[in-house]
Amino acid sequence: MPDATLTLPDAAPAPRCSTYAEVTELRSRDPWAVGRALAARRRRPAFLPDDGRLMLVAADHPARGALAAQGRSTAMASRTEMLDRLRTALARPGVDGLLATADIAEDLLLLGALEDKVVVASMNRGGLVGASFELDDRMTGYDVPGVVAARFDAAKMLNRIDLDDAGTVAMLETAGRAVTDLARAGIVVMLEPFMSRRVEGRVVNDLSPDAVIKSVHITQGLGATSAFTWMKLPVVPEMARVMDATTLPTLLLGGDPSRRPDETYASWRDALTLPSVRGLVVGRTLLYPPDDDVAAAVDTAVALVH
Repeated sequence: MPDATLTLPDAAPAPRCSTYAEVTELRSRDPWAVGRALAARRRRPAFLPDDGRLMLVAADHPARGALAAQGRSTAMASRTEMLDRLRTALARPGVDGLLATADIAEDLLLLGALEDKVVVASMNRGGLVGASFELDDRMTGYDVPGVVAARFDAAKMLNRIDLDDAGTVAMLETAGRAVTDLARAGIVVMLEPFMSRRVEGRVVNDLSPDAVIKSVHITQGLGATSAFTWMKLPVVPEMARVMDATTLPTLLLGGDPSRRPDETYASWRDALTLPSVRGLVVGRTLLYPPDDDVAAAVDTAVALVH
């Protein structure tokens, strides 16, 4: 079966939907429309804006079965509500783009929300939350040819390293090959590493500075070249010491905050002053803020980055 992102059967114009019902109707009647829309999408002339900083919105958690935000276990269960929030976020001045799996990225593409935006493809979503195989972060999302065909700017991988799990080496091998292949295609790759372990059957990421430093050293060595490699790191204590572990450009991830928003923003502000930090990739914190004011939350983060 041909890949819809690779082969277009005709020269029909690229579609543009205004409602979610239209998206579903188009998907049902004309799946080739996604490929046409990808080919016609206006891309930015450069990955980084003039100030060298990026503000990206993340939306790849649902594909791993992670639907919780702000203490609500099903906060992201409604796709249309999530798309509403994403469209609000992407429309705010200073938001540079999106990190997502294909289902979300293509919905937003058909709705016209990705024009002139940086798009980062999420690759390995196989480690489902709470599963016995959660640490088996297989490539179940985008592959390298799919990223290239979509004309996206970057790809992202989650790299959870459990020294007691022999399966970790398979993830590292697969990630290393993907880093090499993406670099050969001239595409930026973002690596999101954690030292992880099981505690009473639950996967827990070690967010101590020393653990984050170790994860950085392990993952920044993946692949036959690091020319296109970026890091995507959590904000933890002693960030200056953490960032001294790498010369690679780094984006900070937001996570699902348990603190008050002002404390979260203060930690981002301090970390953003470090030399190799180039911006933020934030999802749930901005899309599902405590007061539900997505625009205000996004504007605050943009002000910190740009």
